[in-house]
Amino acid sequence: MTEKEKCAAGILYNANHDKELIRERIFCKDLCQEYNEIKNSDAERRNEVIRKILGSVKANICIEPAFWCDYGYNIEVGENFYANHNLVILDCAKVKFGDNVFIGPNCSFYTAGHPLDVRQRNEGLEYAHPITVGDNVWFGGNVVVLPGITIGDNAVIGAGSVVTKDIPANTVSVGNPCKVVREIVTEN
Repeated sequence: MTEKEKCAAGILYNANHDKELIRERIFCKDLCQEYNEIKNSDAERRNEVIRKILGSVKANICIEPAFWCDYGYNIEVGENFYANHNLVILDCAKVKFGDNVFIGPNCSFYTAGHPLDVRQRNEGLEYAHPITVGDNVWFGGNVVVLPGITIGDNAVIGAGSVVTKDIPANTVSVGNPCKVVREIVTEN
């Protein structure tokens, strides 16, 4: 199995010495740097470059610079997506955002994690587990989402939260670690 195949399977792999993964990260980071340097007034060029970075993109997407990711092709973005400044997505595994997702500034989504065993960690081994975000989700500023998390439709994640466990649909969740504080009830 290649290191890329191990990564896709969610098992320990080494991204530090694998030429294919290194080449893909450099290619993506060069595109991210290009994107971040495009003038805000050149919306057409920004739209063109972000679509080269991301794996799947629907219409009406806006990611304010600076934006960084590892590979790009593992990121799927739904319709009507907005991310404020300083979005970081470590997309060693899939990161899927539904429709109408709004992300505050300085948010991070990490699919990559490292083993607790010091020898494995020192060898450069890591794992990657996907992140899935449903429709109509709102993230306050400075939120961190850890590997393997699923966030349900219509959820609100409060500013400064560190999401370490799945978040159910129709809830407001806050804190470190992030916990549900109430359900969202829609009045008719």
